[in-house]
Amino acid sequence: MALCVGIWILLLALRIQAGSGQMVQMDPSKSGFVGSQVELRCIFINSNPPVKISQVTWQKLLNGTKQNVAIANPALGVSVLPPFKERVSFKQAAVRHRTPSLEDTTIVFSSLQLSDEAAYICEYTTFPAGNRENMVNLTVYARPLTRMTLTTPTIVARAQKRKMTVATCVSVNGKPPSVIRWDTRLKGEATFQENHNPNGTMTIRSNYVVIPSRETHKQKLTCIVTYRNEKITDSVVLNVQYEPEVKIEGFDGNWYLNRQNVQLTCRADANPPVTIYQWKLLNGSLPSNVEIKNNTLFFKGPVTYDLAGTYVCDATNSIGTRTGIVDVNITENNLRTSSKKFKSPISPTTTGKTTQEPSTPAPIIGGVVGGVALLAIAAILLYVFLRRRQRTFKGDYSTKKHVYGNGYSKAGGLSNPPMPKSLQYPDDSDDEKKPAQIGGPGFQAGERDFDHESDDLKKPYFTVDEGESREYDERTLAFQYDTEPEIADDMISQTDGSVISKKEWYV
Repeated sequence: MALCVGIWILLLALRIQAGSGQMVQMDPSKSGFVGSQVELRCIFINSNPPVKISQVTWQKLLNGTKQNVAIANPALGVSVLPPFKERVSFKQAAVRHRTPSLEDTTIVFSSLQLSDEAAYICEYTTFPAGNRENMVNLTVYARPLTRMTLTTPTIVARAQKRKMTVATCVSVNGKPPSVIRWDTRLKGEATFQENHNPNGTMTIRSNYVVIPSRETHKQKLTCIVTYRNEKITDSVVLNVQYEPEVKIEGFDGNWYLNRQNVQLTCRADANPPVTIYQWKLLNGSLPSNVEIKNNTLFFKGPVTYDLAGTYVCDATNSIGTRTGIVDVNITENNLRTSSKKFKSPISPTTTGKTTQEPSTPAPIIGGVVGGVALLAIAAILLYVFLRRRQRTFKGDYSTKKHVYGNGYSKAGGLSNPPMPKSLQYPDDSDDEKKPAQIGGPGFQAGERDFDHESDDLKKPYFTVDEGESREYDERTLAFQYDTEPEIADDMISQTDGSVISKKEWYV
């Protein structure tokens, strides 16, 4: 069809160019919706001098076949042919006058139908110029009907957790076809189906599939249909029926002897609501002091060990029955005020869930205090160790060998003179020992044996290098310790009687 239309447009263009100035003006295309009204413009531009218009003919071109729609003749008048007679008319009233004016022969389509979609030719028959024509393409759109429905008024959540279609969104008889999408918080999936109708329209269907559950109850589901530049929305709220979700409240893990006013309450989330609550105690019967009111157990009087056990609550609605369980244990003392217990009690377990009370901070505080004390002790031990280490000699005696007046070097070696056989000290003195005599036959030590003018005796010490240039004799080793030798400011006395430089001490 498109090829035929193209050929006709080309032929018309060639015929217009071959004319002597006459032209038929039309819009290249027009469109409208089913049931609406549309105008197809056709205006003849006459030449100078003007030609005579003998007749104007409107034709429908469909699949290469022409069909007459309307004819305007100056002598015979106006004629609209079936099936357009009731819906097509000439816009200008002058066309219908006894002496008509046929320069403007625009026609009006009312109540458009899908079958009106085609190419329309406006042809002028003139004398003596011959025929002149032009063409317009008419497109007819069909706005779809959209609707959204629940697949079933009652959606039931089953234990098998099977997927099911909960809602359907349909766009019917649309041209061009519409686009459907879903907007929801549900974790489901959408399916799509397209159907081509005989009249050229399309029907789009989309189903939303989800697993019904307690979580899907009261969830909003919105269908958005986009048709050309329009958006059409429709929403539903799911009503999902499900079995009761049961839990038992009231046991806080601290039921102690003689506690008053304790109770257990059976809570159930269900749609429709629970109609029957049933209480029982596993492996036994309910205590005699229990009073049942609706979904609550009231324990009259003080708590005793008889209240301990596993309590069961069965909740039933029209969908099914579910059970809640709690283990009740009785303690001798109040766990929250007793200083003998540090472990917090465990709260009741309902349908497999457990919670725990916050533990007492006493162990935490004790641990912090103990840690601080250990750190303080470690710091004191480290300080003592460093102080002792600082006082320990780290130098090298061989770095500088100081030889004192008695001929011994600091390194402990013997100087040039030989060591005498023995030194004798008085037995009755606890003071610093002074040599009385030096062994050897006939040798007596005294002040007369020393040269008081000798420079060697005036020095507290001299170096090995100085000693090597001197000659030693026996008197070098024979002197009495009358007075304590003076120690220079940069020297430090040692426990063996020697002194060393401070530089060597703190190396």
